[in-house]
Amino acid sequence: MVVAVAESGSVTKAAAVLGIAQPALTAQLNRIDRALGGSVFVRDRNGARSTELGDLVLRHARVLLPAMATLTDDVQRLVNSADGDPGALRVGVSGSGIGGLFVNRLHSALPGAEVTTVLPRRGDDLSGALACGTIELAVTGMCSDSPPPASESVTWTRVSTDPLFVLLHEGHEYADKPEVTLAELAEEQWLSVPDHSCLESCFVSACVRAGFAPSAVGEADWTTAVDQVRTGRAVALVEPGQPDPPGVRSVPLTDAPLRRTHYLGWRRDVRGLLDTELIEDAAFRAHRDAVARSPQYGLWLERHPNIG
Repeated sequence: MVVAVAESGSVTKAAAVLGIAQPALTAQLNRIDRALGGSVFVRDRNGARSTELGDLVLRHARVLLPAMATLTDDVQRLVNSADGDPGALRVGVSGSGIGGLFVNRLHSALPGAEVTTVLPRRGDDLSGALACGTIELAVTGMCSDSPPPASESVTWTRVSTDPLFVLLHEGHEYADKPEVTLAELAEEQWLSVPDHSCLESCFVSACVRAGFAPSAVGEADWTTAVDQVRTGRAVALVEPGQPDPPGVRSVPLTDAPLRRTHYLGWRRDVRGLLDTELIEDAAFRAHRDAVARSPQYGLWLERHPNIG
């Protein structure tokens, strides 16, 4: 709390950052002042400024907080691995269309395992969750050839690199073409499904190289995007490894200007508990399952054998 107030320069702003009510933070600061025997901040209409005592507290707090975070991570890692039960696997999935297929493969490969999934918002959330032991495995998709967040305690294996396709309504003039260029879709309203890492900036860069600047790129989950594309109001960037819903078609983009790389990750110290070769094989098989259920992608791979 003291660090938050010092960094924001205001009790009101700090309360918003901490997610608590301003009166509650004020009351807590008053209790801190009483406990320390002096004021940590001078508070007035101009904000909050640390006193000499406050500077002392802040110097120690900035050492203690990272140490406490490390303690918390170490405790979580110990508690989460204390039972030593490799039969309970928590799989984090973020930004990858093969996550569900991978979990299905794990169920088949490890019939006695209890497999559950976790859906954090970003790939770096997965790396942190692996590092502290709240999950055992992770599947994530990264824009183009970008690697997952680095961590000394986490191992990442590349599973595949896939092109992104464009989803069009079945009556679109390019819906039956084997490929379509970005330039041919310059006037369309775009959606990203889903929005990950640097996808929007990569997409804009690809459009500029194709000779146009796109209108704003909207974000949508799969169902919302399909509903909008089906009416012809938008087109959507999608991973190809899934069958087309009724009323829409996924079409490859010429020269694959946008790609997503899928990675499998695990914490290094679980190698003795898990058969990592079997888990890697499950991930590779999951990608083959995705290709098998997408006729358009299978045909595209036949024409472009050096990508994937």
